[in-house]
Amino acid sequence: MKRYIYYLMTMWLAANVISCDHRSEEGPSIVRVKCDTVKIATLPDNLQFPARVKAAEEVNLAFKVNGELVRVFAQEGKHVRQGELLAEIDPRDYAIQLQAVEAEWQRVNAEAERVIALYADSVATASDYDKARYGLQQMTAKREYAQNQLADTKLYAPFDGYVKHRLFDPPAVVGAGMPVVTMYSSSMPEIELFIPSSVFRRQNDVAAFKAKFEFLKEAVPLSLVSISPNVNSNQLYAVRLALPSSMEEQPSVGMSVMVEVGFHAASDSVVEIPANAIFHEDDSDYVWILVEDKVVKRPRGMVQLHTDGTATVASGLEAGEIVVSAGVDKLRENQQVKPLPQASKTNVGGLL
Repeated sequence: MKRYIYYLMTMWLAANVISCDHRSEEGPSIVRVKCDTVKIATLPDNLQFPARVKAAEEVNLAFKVNGELVRVFAQEGKHVRQGELLAEIDPRDYAIQLQAVEAEWQRVNAEAERVIALYADSVATASDYDKARYGLQQMTAKREYAQNQLADTKLYAPFDGYVKHRLFDPPAVVGAGMPVVTMYSSSMPEIELFIPSSVFRRQNDVAAFKAKFEFLKEAVPLSLVSISPNVNSNQLYAVRLALPSSMEEQPSVGMSVMVEVGFHAASDSVVEIPANAIFHEDDSDYVWILVEDKVVKRPRGMVQLHTDGTATVASGLEAGEIVVSAGVDKLRENQQVKPLPQASKTNVGGLL
């Protein structure tokens, strides 16, 4: 019995020693990765976006002083000229205030003239002269302020245009800075459209903008005014476009229009890869390139992500190279890998 137990223990120890030797002879494990080929990007040459006609200038007009509205001459849709009176508030309190300040100014001015004359004859002191002079300056400023407040009881059109909204009617009491009338200019309107980030990143490649109106047979060329660098709540960028000054039939403000954005031909250096191939490390973005049977980390150039799961890269990659497109965060430099076989398009799942 003892010999039998000894025999079993000897066999168990020998098996473990052989197993340990076998594991020690094995090299590092080879990671299987999914790979994709870098290919030349196929970017669209033209894109169309809905837009609308917007006034070149639109403002909300308000009084600089408080008061009760007594007259509103502005009528919605009415064309007004620059400097035309639009609305007026009750000027009585401001006129009385001006009269009081004017009377005080007359008194201070007369006293200052006497002191200045005495000082010229060396009768008044320098202190009296300074008090009279500075007192007159102070009252002059108060009189000018009262005059401005009285003048601000009337609201005038800042430019030629149309009244869009009349927000209050007499005898409403309005505060300073509260909009009373909204108007827009009658000059050539602009086109406003909103573009996604994919187009915003290609703004340097835009060749032309064209507007297609329903009442015109041919598209109208547009010139770029500005592109907002900030996105709105819908993650879109606002673009302002100017209509040609030679356009005879002017579109109405608020009219819908389709804008075509044309791009220059894409360079062969712009390539396309899966978006999952990009990983972030040390405040930079990289991709893994397959070189023989190992992976090499390479910084990528300017990238543009797309909603279909792909990304276009402007520099740093060449068509035909192999990139790792899955499990990129678990790899290390010069790690040995083995690409997974490409999925068959005709035998999905290997069922045949």
